Amino acid sequence: MAADQVSNGAAAEVDIYRDTPVRLLGYANEVGEAFRSLTSVWFVRATYGVASVYVLADTRDKAVKMQQVPSASTKAVTHAAVDTLVWQALASVMVPGLTINRVCALSLFTLARVAPKLPLNTRKWATTFLGLSTIPFIVHPIDTLVHFCMDKTIRPYLDLKQADLPKEA
Repeated sequence: MAADQVSNGAAAEVDIYRDTPVRLLGYANEVGEAFRSLTSVWFVRATYGVASVYVLADTRDKAVKMQQVPSASTKAVTHAAVDTLVWQALASVMVPGLTINRVCALSLFTLARVAPKLPLNTRKWATTFLGLSTIPFIVHPIDTLVHFCMDKTIRPYLDLKQADLPKEA
């Protein structure tokens, strides 16, 4: 993932998108997926919108920070932006959203088979609680998996030198 802080010898700065509660906006869609069985589809789509705006804002921030590196070319700025966009799209929106969606769908299906006499609303709340409680456990493994996959696929083609990149969170 591209830039968190510019390595220009200055003191480490706080990255608003990685080191503050703003980071939680990247998890909005997971919350939406957990509540999918209890809410309308527009709510779930709105949470994807929030997470997507977070991804785009972080991408812009990392491109601007790379642009401030004196030796950074337009190509390096573009590659830093692409790296951040792809990483955030996968690690903050797509993979966790799909994971929570499937966890919730499977749990609702399983509860219907195992406890059919349990009221539907109770099964939906149990599914929502399970989805929400799963979020903290999937974040680090998904981040690690996305880093690994990008290191093996897209990153070798990006002209990013480790010394030029901001440090990872």
